[in-house]
Amino acid sequence: MSRSFIDVSSLPTYAFGSRVTPWWGTFSFCLLEGTGFALGIGGYLYLAVTNTHWAKDAVPLNLVWSTAFTLVLVASAIPNFLIKRTALQENLRLVRLLLLAMSSVGLVLIILRIMEFSALPVRWSDNAYGSFIWLLLGLHGVHVLTDVADTLVLTVLMFTRHGMGKRFSDAEDNAFYWYFVVLSWLPLYAVLYWLPRL
Repeated sequence: MSRSFIDVSSLPTYAFGSRVTPWWGTFSFCLLEGTGFALGIGGYLYLAVTNTHWAKDAVPLNLVWSTAFTLVLVASAIPNFLIKRTALQENLRLVRLLLLAMSSVGLVLIILRIMEFSALPVRWSDNAYGSFIWLLLGLHGVHVLTDVADTLVLTVLMFTRHGMGKRFSDAEDNAFYWYFVVLSWLPLYAVLYWLPRL
């Protein structure tokens, strides 16, 4: 009995975007987490409408740290876009420099989020309003923290002998997820910081 076979040794061992499984995993992760954010915002808005104490409890939050966080986060989309583009070009030198920049930006964002928590006028245990503030800020903070950790690990790898091939695909995937981190914050910022001021 003869068997048919195909020689695939000449095929590439990595690819970019939706042609690789990790991209679909990241995309699914974004859908799941986006649903979590939507449910959190929905719960916040539901209580804002039905809870008679909400108007008294919903003290407008300090805008200083949250606005600084938002501006840095939105500005980070520029080096993130450049990482995606240079990763596709497999430009090791530029990818290294941009990953260093994004790692630095990420650490700044973590510090700003800590300052944001320290300026909150309500504790998580004070009332339902406080619980939702801490939940939603904490949930997004975990996303920032995990992506910054991923970026730091990727940055270190790019400065080793592993900084080739598939690592460029990883850098592109990391940039794709960062867009989700940026975009998921904007409705949270509007609901948590501006809605109580209306």
